[in-house]
Amino acid sequence: MPEYNDSNRAFLQAFMARSSMTFEDAQPILAAILTVSEGRTVDPDEIGADQFSDFISAANTAVSPFDLEIRSLLPQALESAQQDAPDTPPKRVYALVNTTSDPLTQLATTYSPDEIAFLKRLLDYMFTTNNNRLCEGMVATQMQAVQLHKVSSSERQSTGNDSTQTQTAAVQSLRMTQAETMIVHLIEEGWLQKSPKGYLSLTPRALMELRGWLVSTYNDESFDGRRVERIKSCAACKEIITVGQRCENRDCPGRLHDHCMRNFFRMQQAEKCPVCQKEWPGDKFVGERALSAHLRPSNATPRQRQSSSAAPSALSDNSEDENDDAE
Repeated sequence: MPEYNDSNRAFLQAFMARSSMTFEDAQPILAAILTVSEGRTVDPDEIGADQFSDFISAANTAVSPFDLEIRSLLPQALESAQQDAPDTPPKRVYALVNTTSDPLTQLATTYSPDEIAFLKRLLDYMFTTNNNRLCEGMVATQMQAVQLHKVSSSERQSTGNDSTQTQTAAVQSLRMTQAETMIVHLIEEGWLQKSPKGYLSLTPRALMELRGWLVSTYNDESFDGRRVERIKSCAACKEIITVGQRCENRDCPGRLHDHCMRNFFRMQQAEKCPVCQKEWPGDKFVGERALSAHLRPSNATPRQRQSSSAAPSALSDNSEDENDDAE
């Protein structure tokens, strides 16, 4: 491997200044760095995938002693340009993630305990309330997210029963404006993304950072001792799936990302569930499309199911008082 030099340091610094980047994002950055280091004009198109991979490898070697790693993941939600051309492969996203500490603890350096508690309520809503046997949505509208600004009675009771908590340290509700501001910051910092239909979901960077925490938090045993697998994996790539399709049998764990499905079925030469081998339905979704399919009348055709716009689900909690923001 080439010696770690100023070009590698400059690339790592540029990477750390961003929450994530693609190969296409890195090309002009590396071109600018190499233009200076090599004393000649380097065009972004001259930067190949192998050279980019070498810089990623060198950066990982440099940051590994600090429990950091550059990981990559294909985005699950297609960008608008890719939706117009669905056969275009998604661009792999690279992100610098912490490999050891609790991700919510990392956010505590930026956000207050009350804001962290709000984020936890949002994740609970996405991966529990909007992710169940009937509908694997794993998203929330911005309105639904803002409505979580209040501490729930169960959360307040849990905090009150914790002997390690003092009354002054108890989690407090946010104002609605505070919740709205935090959502904007989480989007800007690359933790959340908003779809064209207004749904909030975790970004590829967030999924890479939160992967272990999501599994350990939301996959647990139910009251009857059965394992509850709210966080499932794609049968093709084995990564967490939040957007894609599922087997028609709800008890079957067969799930496939949209971008994995085409190649998988092409290799298998049959559109069958990779787990139970039943015919793949093609209209059973994971992600925001699952919400619209769940709310649509059962006599809708498969084509209507795929083309219909997603409709938001409703919070089960009572509506908030209009004067909450004035508290």
